[in-house]
Amino acid sequence: MGKGRLEAFSDGVLAIILTIMVLEMKVPHGNSLSSIIPVIPVFMSYVLSFVYIGIYWNNHHHMMHAVQSVNGAVLWANLHLLFWLSLIPFVTGWMGENHFAKTPVMFMELCS
Repeated sequence: MGKGRLEAFSDGVLAIILTIMVLEMKVPHGNSLSSIIPVIPVFMSYVLSFVYIGIYWNNHHHMMHAVQSVNGAVLWANLHLLFWLSLIPFVTGWMGENHFAKTPVMFMELCS
């Protein structure tokens, strides 16, 4: 298998993860700036998670340029990484809804 297929698959999964995260954000009720205040924790959680996914995407991109060939072990390792990253939208919502409480933040650390 060529590394291009693995890179394209991973890029697609990461794009879906980012899409799920943004679709989980709810629009504030009201048209004033004060209506944004209740959703600030959710938005901040989204921003942090977006940056986090971006760092993983960037590192994955650089790693794929260094890879010469892809074997079964690399495929399974990549799936392992994508599994944990796929949990980030769930944990992102959990952290935002609970104002960065200790348990959701600990789960975010487990996903990374």
